[in-house]
Amino acid sequence: MKIYVGQLAPEVTDGDLQELFTAHGEVESAEVVKDRFSGSSRGFGFVVMPTKEEAIAAITALQGQELKGQILNVNEARPPSDRRGGQRGRSRDDRRPRGGQRF
Repeated sequence: MKIYVGQLAPEVTDGDLQELFTAHGEVESAEVVKDRFSGSSRGFGFVVMPTKEEAIAAITALQGQELKGQILNVNEARPPSDRRGGQRGRSRDDRRPRGGQRF
């Protein structure tokens, strides 16, 4: 099960997340999301735990807990939203080329 961890302090590392969640069960992966240009933390991350029971126990135990001066927001990760934006449901092939030209 994939878990979202928000409100991370800038100095939190992947290892910190791994260690925090390992106390509640097996951890497959732990990653702090970083800005692709600056490399600095974006303030959230994801942890993957193989069993739903352990993941729920970790969420319950860690929600609202403090890590490096920040109160954590921990919950089940939601699927990413549709990021197409601006096309209003039309596919790229449905749009007309600029200038009204047709091919």
